[in-house]
Amino acid sequence: MDETNSRDVLVVGGGVAGLTAATFLARAGLDTLVVNDSESIVRRNAHLENVPGFPAGVNSRLFTDLLGEQAARAGAETLTGRVVDLDVLGSADDPSFRVTVETSDGTDELVATRVVAASWSDASYLEDTGVELRAAGSKTYVDVDDLGRTAVSGIYAAGRLTEIYHQTVVAAGDAAETAITLIHDSGTPFYNDWVTPEGYFTDRGREVPPACEEIDADEWNRRQAESREVMQEFFGEPHPEPQRTHPSLVDDELGRLDD
Repeated sequence: MDETNSRDVLVVGGGVAGLTAATFLARAGLDTLVVNDSESIVRRNAHLENVPGFPAGVNSRLFTDLLGEQAARAGAETLTGRVVDLDVLGSADDPSFRVTVETSDGTDELVATRVVAASWSDASYLEDTGVELRAAGSKTYVDVDDLGRTAVSGIYAAGRLTEIYHQTVVAAGDAAETAITLIHDSGTPFYNDWVTPEGYFTDRGREVPPACEEIDADEWNRRQAESREVMQEFFGEPHPEPQRTHPSLVDDELGRLDD
């Protein structure tokens, strides 16, 4: 990877917020790369019981695996590495950023038109960009407006990094809103990410709005069958990964508990 490798959006962080933002961005047709360094904190949770759509709760590791699968199916790519520096190259009207990423193979650089910071709790790469940061003890938060924009045009932030409530569904909703803000700011045609039955718009004499889609009965049945198949595959067996806790509580840097 080098500076000639340009992306529409680089998402820093592969947790709930980062993967949710990546799903919306990629579905809108933006070339999206997620750079993820470490395990999402939500995977330390033993059983998520307050996320809509899971009446009996869901294994936290399985849930984040599902988020990753969804982002990938939407077209987002993922790079394992840590963003260590972010240089502002463009202007407010024409944003551009050079991103330095440390990977197991060395240091890579790439260019992105826009950046979404969703990297709880690391914001060190934003220190020299002009983004407003607020230190609170051992943690650093990023100041944003009501829609996820930072003080620097083209840089957005979402999730716990922006000091929202520490809840999975709140992080997901915040990231979705931030992603849609970015989509609109980029000039990408977008009305609503919505799949409707055939004729929902056209039978009323309306064109299908940008980012919406009408599907006929055959395609509806195909997607329903695929949805059942994918979910059965994910939920068919217990999650194989050992449960996590805070790393300081056990003699393991990942906080893995004994079976």
